[in-house]
Amino acid sequence: MKNKKKRIGAVLYVCIILISVLGCAAPKDSGIVSTSETAEKFELALITDLGHIDDQSFNQAAWQGVQQYAEEHGITYKYYQPEEGTSDAYVETIDQAIAAGAKLVVCPGYLFETPVFIAQDRYPDVSFILVDGQPHDSANNVSKIGKNVLSILYQDEQAGFLAGYATVKDGHSKLGFMGGMAVPSVIRYGYGFVQGADLAAQELGITAEIQYTYTGTFIGTPEIQALATSWYTDGTEVIFSCGGAIVDSVILAAEEKDNVKVIGVDVDQSGLSKTVMTSAMKMLTSSVYSGIRDYYGNAFQGGTVQKFSAVNNGIGLPMDTSTFSTFSQQDYQDVYAELVAGEIVIANQTDDSTTADLPLQATTVTYIK
Repeated sequence: MKNKKKRIGAVLYVCIILISVLGCAAPKDSGIVSTSETAEKFELALITDLGHIDDQSFNQAAWQGVQQYAEEHGITYKYYQPEEGTSDAYVETIDQAIAAGAKLVVCPGYLFETPVFIAQDRYPDVSFILVDGQPHDSANNVSKIGKNVLSILYQDEQAGFLAGYATVKDGHSKLGFMGGMAVPSVIRYGYGFVQGADLAAQELGITAEIQYTYTGTFIGTPEIQALATSWYTDGTEVIFSCGGAIVDSVILAAEEKDNVKVIGVDVDQSGLSKTVMTSAMKMLTSSVYSGIRDYYGNAFQGGTVQKFSAVNNGIGLPMDTSTFSTFSQQDYQDVYAELVAGEIVIANQTDDSTTADLPLQATTVTYIK
């Protein structure tokens, strides 16, 4: 009897230890990076857009802004990844972050426009930074930026312009534009790219040719790689990959050819491949950082749209890592100064995604459906 009691006691002890260990285990959603390993609440949160936190594009750049501020100021923080790319899933993930203590939620990407529209009223005491979008209802009939929402937008057309201008000035006249989905940001990038190429071609007294299409996705596929390969085979020298992870497919195509190049988008994507000549960048990390800084400094610009452009160094090319042959730092500074001064005005319409409405003088665009 005595031995039986000892066995029962031993079993109970083991059970208690197991319950304790399992109860302290990290949840399945392990996207936690916190200043305190034992913290149960995370006051600063980021919800990822389509893709992963280490996508070397939009999500990662925004996350770096969150990380930087949180680490500098000892704030608990965490990212959350929706199970699918739907508004319902995004709202549910926002709910999850707020239930875990989030006071400020960063939402990167236009797909958050409707989720933030819903969340801003559901959680009036929580603040949101919506990157690259403005809140509206699902039918896009009603737009409203709550006092607890800062909407950050970029003049994508200026970044695209710089990429197109520099590429032609560097000696390339046969270009390609591969957009992901025909959403406003991508369209503006394309509009700027074409106009930059056209101005450079005029200045050089040459004609530029641009193949132009949308892949219908922001994910790399064998079909996109095959299309990029066919463009390169037909003489395209540089392709502007303007659609998140489709750059992976374009790079694979470029790496199979000699002397062809890729232009990255949103962030400096030079680390992905030696074929990446430059990238049309939005300064995502710094703009997210400044929004968080304002929130904690009691200067949060809720209810407003904050625009980033050449005027406030919100867009640009990463000249330190760009591999141009002849386009110099001085050339870049000169054209950038013209943008800042308003001497170059770039059309940024989004009604006709084909750029057919642009009055080009030295460039022909072949739109491929």
